[in-house]
Amino acid sequence: MVLLREVGGARYLPIWIGAGEASAIANAQEGVVPPRPLTHDLIVDLLSGLGHTLSEVHITELSGGTFYAVLVIDGVEISSRSSDAIAIALRAGCEIYCAEDVLDEAGVLMPEEDGTDEPEETLDSDTEVAKFREFLDQVNPDDFVTGGPDHP
Repeated sequence: MVLLREVGGARYLPIWIGAGEASAIANAQEGVVPPRPLTHDLIVDLLSGLGHTLSEVHITELSGGTFYAVLVIDGVEISSRSSDAIAIALRAGCEIYCAEDVLDEAGVLMPEEDGTDEPEETLDSDTEVAKFREFLDQVNPDDFVTGGPDHP
């Protein structure tokens, strides 16, 4: 799972992703550079080599439990899986935005350590990691399923 945090807000957006995409995202966050470009690295290299710029990524929709995204390249929106879009955005160093209606539907408030839902002004990474681990211990994929016959 990847967990995106709302800037200037208290909501988090949990997105269930595959192991390969999780590894690609983790490697980008850790600055791991493979000896030969992997798929997400190749996409960024292609864009750069062709003189194009990935300006931002948008998580645009949640439908049937699946998140949809677009890559904004030179003002043109290209459809993408959200996990791939995030992995590419991290490598390109661009912003990731989420549609407000997606945050309203799937965003999760994570209580602060003091027991309130008020966000703290600053959080160190160790605190965020600890809270994320606690969240993961208490969550399962069914918590985020929307729509369908069993989930109105």
